[in-house]
Amino acid sequence: MEKRVKKAILPAAGLGTRFLPATKASPKEMLPVVDKPMIQYAVEEANRCGLEEFLFITGKYKRAIEDHFDSAFELEENLRKKGKDALLEEVQRLNHLNFAYIRQRHPLGLGHAILCARPFVKDEPFAVLLSDDIIDPDDNLLGRMISIYDRLLCPVIALEAVPEDDVHRYGIIEKGEEIEDGLFRIKDLVEKPHKKDAPSNLAIIGRYILTPDIFDALQSVQSGKDGEIQLTDGLKAIMGRIPLYGYLFKGKRYDAGDKLGFLKATVELALKDPKLSVPFRRHLDSIVRGT
Repeated sequence: MEKRVKKAILPAAGLGTRFLPATKASPKEMLPVVDKPMIQYAVEEANRCGLEEFLFITGKYKRAIEDHFDSAFELEENLRKKGKDALLEEVQRLNHLNFAYIRQRHPLGLGHAILCARPFVKDEPFAVLLSDDIIDPDDNLLGRMISIYDRLLCPVIALEAVPEDDVHRYGIIEKGEEIEDGLFRIKDLVEKPHKKDAPSNLAIIGRYILTPDIFDALQSVQSGKDGEIQLTDGLKAIMGRIPLYGYLFKGKRYDAGDKLGFLKATVELALKDPKLSVPFRRHLDSIVRGT
């Protein structure tokens, strides 16, 4: 019987230098987008797909993540006594999930972070979600990727068409056969190529369904000039043995890993909030009119 995807890995050991000084002692992943930390959007996305086991790959100064996803007895009792049932339900909504934490002691790249998850994953397929990439909650990217995995039983990575001037910021795929609309068997991958060397404009974004094959591959790849182990190199290494598929996402993704993308996510998700949308839109309109 084939194993189903039940576990999610959330790498969260980065230094968050783009958001200094806010991230000097606080995790970037805990920066609030409207009313919840960035990383919670990824947890909720995975939970909507039925995943209930989560591993956070953390680093120094990341204890706030562990505290956030722990139960908060005193707070919950206070809300209960005051009859604030809606808030109580909100803070308890993820209490049924199982969370584990492994510390990545040295910042050796995304590939190394995934490798740290091996004792947790063992021999099962698993999802990887990068919380920098916030997927609009109305979209179901991860759910579609899990469905593809269930059919093909091979790794699936999320893709997005990006402007040619931005290809140097991403891993870029070389397209192979398009086996169905928006689903490609990947021929090759290149990490952050120059514009003239990019084989396409299809960029790898922060959602992956991986199989345990990736662990041996990551152990065998050479670290780059910066000493980091790249997940892209591990994916290239497994392609000689098993197919690798890319699913082209056409929904809404917010690149919240930089300040502009973070602000866009905050504004647009606030506009989707039923309690905030009308007064907030009114405020934005007043700014545009200069009133």
